[in-house]
Amino acid sequence: MSINNESNSLSAKKLVYDVTKFTHVDYPDHLACIVWFSGCNMRCDYCYNKEIVFAKSGSYTIDDVLEFLETRVNLLEAVVLSGGEASSHDLVEFCQAVKKLGFKIKLDTNGTYFSQVKELLELELLDFVALDYKAPKDKFIQITHSNKYSEFSKTLDLLIDNFIDYEVRTTLHYDLLDADDINAIIKDLVIRGYDKNYYIQTFLDTGESIADIGPASKSFDSSLLSNDLNIVWR
Repeated sequence: MSINNESNSLSAKKLVYDVTKFTHVDYPDHLACIVWFSGCNMRCDYCYNKEIVFAKSGSYTIDDVLEFLETRVNLLEAVVLSGGEASSHDLVEFCQAVKKLGFKIKLDTNGTYFSQVKELLELELLDFVALDYKAPKDKFIQITHSNKYSEFSKTLDLLIDNFIDYEVRTTLHYDLLDADDINAIIKDLVIRGYDKNYYIQTFLDTGESIADIGPASKSFDSSLLSNDLNIVWR
């Protein structure tokens, strides 16, 4: 990746772990790149990005990324902010600069930095948000090793109450979540007023998950799932 690391007008800190130069699947109907921010406040058992999650710094500064994006004007349509947890960093100035270059912005988030997401929405800096619903409330700490359910809950309500494009998704490992857990999530979403597609992405076994878990030993009967929301499997 050819990015000059000398620029430091916005930040000298190397917050970005890596950049995926091109994707056509991570932002619906848009050609995009992915900016992977270092660090995360969760330790989800199934997470396969543990190098990013545990990283204290990255390979690129914000200015490095902006320099790269300048070469992609009129070639890409959007920038996906992912991680790790992108919203654990102050993204306002970066997002403003990205917007000035003409890109749409999608945020992938666990929703636990409510104030950060709220500020980005209020400043109209986000065009799409993908919110990870990690687990129902009674299993949230068990799955994420984080006690931030209330923050996540506030972010979910914020998205439902706004007119931004967004989606809710859950990563499913059959040994960690069962049909009752997924139905509890669906019930909660419906009660809150969520009426969009609910995306379930099956666990990807890379051999590098945080809890070193492999393929599920249990089976999963999808016929037991509620039909109160349209489920899209990924």
